[in-house]
This record gives sequence, C-alpha cells and structure tokens, in this order.
Amino acid sequence: MDLFGNSNDWDKKLYPILKKYKGKKHPLEYQNLYQLVVMVVLSAQDSDANINTIAPPLFKVYPNMESLAISNVEAIIPYISKVKNFGNKARWLIEISKIIKKDSNIPLTMDGLIALKGIGRKSANVIMREAKMPAVGVIADLHVIRVAPRIGLITETKDGIKAEKQLMQVLPQEIWGKIGMAISFLGREICRPIPKCIECPIKEICLYYSKIIK
Repeated sequence: MDLFGNSNDWDKKLYPILKKYKGKKHPLEYQNLYQLVVMVVLSAQDSDANINTIAPPLFKVYPNMESLAISNVEAIIPYISKVKNFGNKARWLIEISKIIKKDSNIPLTMDGLIALKGIGRKSANVIMREAKMPAVGVIADLHVIRVAPRIGLITETKDGIKAEKQLMQVLPQEIWGKIGMAISFLGREICRPIPKCIECPIKEICLYYSKIIK
C-alpha cells in the first residue's frame, strides 16, 4: 500500500524510466572512486556542471586521497573557490582524507560513508550506486524531491530524509538502487520545474499529468 492508500505495482509502473535510464552514469564526470567521493562532497547545493568544470585542475594537483591527506585547507581553497560553501567543503575534504588516508580505505557502507563530514544519506546512496553496491536506501536529490510527489509516489516535502523514507516505504527494495537516479534523470531531462509532460514515458501513471488533462 502506498501513502495514498492505494495498492500499486510501482516496479511495473515505473519500468519505462527504469529501462530508459538503466546503467546510466551519474552526471558527475568522475574517473574513480576517490574522485567520485570528492565531487559528491563538492556538489552539495551546487550544480554537477560546475563541479565538472572545477574538478580537473583539482585532481591534477591532488590525484588521490594520499595527496589530499598531506595538504591543508588553505592550499585546496583556490581550486574550489567557485563552489558554494567552499570553506566548509575544504575542511570536510581535508578531514575525510586524514581519516581515510588512502583510496583503498574508502568505505562502501551507509554507516561508513555517513560517518564522514559532508556526506549524508543522499550522497552515500549516490556513491554506493555508482560503486555498484547493494542499495540500502533510495537516492533523494532535489530532482527526486520535486518529481516523486508529482508522480504520486510520496507527499510533498523539501526534506530529503523524509522523501527517502517515504520512497523506501512504497517501493520494492529490489529497485531501490536504480529508481532514485531514474527519477532524477527524468527530473533533469523531462520533468523540469516546468515539465514537458508530452515527452514523459510514464505520463499515463502520473498523478500530475492526470490532473492537467482533466
């Protein structure tokens, strides 16, 4: 039963977007797990496009966790100064690097990841998804928070933790690892703030669409 009291085969209803975005890499242009972790931390409240722009010079100087761990906040700030909240993010990255020390120590569990500064459940879910680890949650980024209520999956909320909790309640666990990014890609490409409903592959099951065509 979903939050609206309906029995829904959401895995079947959402299959068109699961198929459309199957295996699609996250928009962050990372080359390895170390880069992914750093870029995920930097991307909070910022755009993936901006992080993709500033990342190459940063990684040229700091190619791995070991190099970051022997640096300091003041040294890395010039490379990330165009990122929102760069001061805090610089401190978080240095702290993470000094804890992890080398790339092979990067944790790939929810508990291990969220114990690190600057990494919450959303970021941890992204890292685990890209590392192909079994999902223990659902990615609930800003796109998912906007789109999922439109579809009728969850009630409206601006809280990512609440959104994820609702999604975990209504969606079968076997699609947790795929559906978050599928909804996110749908939000990036089609279900924009002003949605292009006519292009949507799941408009027939969408609560929002059913209201606008009445």
